[in-house]
Amino acid sequence: MLEEGGSDEFHRRPEPSAADASTPRVLTILSYVLEKLVARNDQLLVLGRHGAHDGLMSNGEGGPGRVLGKNFNAFHGVRAPSISIPKYLERLYKYTNCSPSCFVVGYVYIDRLGHKYPDSLLVSLNVHRLLVTSVMVASKMLDDAHYDNAFYARVGGVSNAELNKLELELLFLLDFGVNVSARIFESYCQYLEKEMLSHEPTLKIERPAINRSASVDDVTEISVEDTLTSSPSQMLD
Repeated sequence: MLEEGGSDEFHRRPEPSAADASTPRVLTILSYVLEKLVARNDQLLVLGRHGAHDGLMSNGEGGPGRVLGKNFNAFHGVRAPSISIPKYLERLYKYTNCSPSCFVVGYVYIDRLGHKYPDSLLVSLNVHRLLVTSVMVASKMLDDAHYDNAFYARVGGVSNAELNKLELELLFLLDFGVNVSARIFESYCQYLEKEMLSHEPTLKIERPAINRSASVDDVTEISVEDTLTSSPSQMLD
């Protein structure tokens, strides 16, 4: 589980540059949209589990699996990580050097999964793993230079072996449909901006892809708590 704290090494980091201090608008917009979606789906999950427990689901086929669907099982954690969606997205952006456009394309992948597998919900148990995997794949598609899976795993709080499996899982779930045309990209930018209208009407997504530099050694700013099946300082739940 990702949380702030840990050894002295985790607290030693250089002062942020002006580039680090500037958060792309796409992260703010995407955080707002995802938090709202996850909160709604978490509530649906709770209501569905209560319904199953009370015998309200037909044919005796109730239970968490029935409510949540099984297609995203590979991305489910033991419990929801303590790091928020906004902080997690900022972490991915700060340390991976990926362009802001990768977050839009990563959202396109997640949305495609939602349409293809409507019984499988994006919830607090799986959103972090889906994000790091989707953004990593998007970076490979968009950016001329990108970090490898091991680095993304370190930033995202999962093991390299797990992220390798999650990447394959995502690709197969998408039927390897990872190309996003300029038209589709623009339509998703407009959709996300529209979702943000009631919250912050003037916020617009950056259209050009912008690469930044960041220190590789900076990646250990946030420690990762031990779980039942992982070594310390490495895993999401």
